[in-house]
Formats: sequence, C-alpha cells, structure tokens
Amino acid sequence: MMNNYETVFILTPVLSEDQMKETVNKFKTLLTDKGAEIVNEESWGLKKMAYTIDKKSTGFYQLFQFKAEPEVINQLEVGFRRDERVIRFLTVKLDKYAVAYAEKRCHKQQKED
Repeated sequence: MMNNYETVFILTPVLSEDQMKETVNKFKTLLTDKGAEIVNEESWGLKKMAYTIDKKSTGFYQLFQFKAEPEVINQLEVGFRRDERVIRFLTVKLDKYAVAYAEKRCHKQQKED
C-alpha cells in the first residue's frame, strides 16, 4: 500500500544553481525509479537556518510531497546520508488531515502563480 510522505531537505549553500538542480533531480529520479509518485515539489530557495550546521548559516531548502511504498523511504534516506551536499533532511508520513491540508496549500499556491 502506498503512503503519503513529505520530505524537506537542505542543500549546502556553496552549490551553484546547476549543481543544486542536479542534486534535486538526483533525488527526484531516485523516488520515481522506485515507483514513487511525486505529488508536489517546491523549491524554497536560499534561506537562513535557525542555527549553524558545519559552519554554514544558510542553505537551499527543497520540499517533495509524494506517494510511495514504505521501503522507498529507507533508500531515499540512505541517499541523503551518502550525499555530502545534503546538510539536513526530514521525512514524515502524512495522515489524512495532513494530506488534505497539503492539497489545499498546493491549490492555493497554484492560484497565486
């Protein structure tokens, strides 16, 4: 059974725009190759972090909302851990209320664009 997930990861700020996009596409491809369905993708850009990590105070934030089998999450997180460009990541399983909120937020954001 496919579950709904949301993952946010922070990439190191020393990357160029092309390197950042390449890294994001790497993880997007990893998900789709494993049978995941990407529902929403947001790039939040370069943001200041609440505290420094590895002497860095900013990072490129990226959000994926997707449907996947539970086994895919382990493979995704191993990929995050092995990639030195990823500073932090967090993946959460969404319940039905969070899914409804995410859909509403996505539709609202599309209207603004």
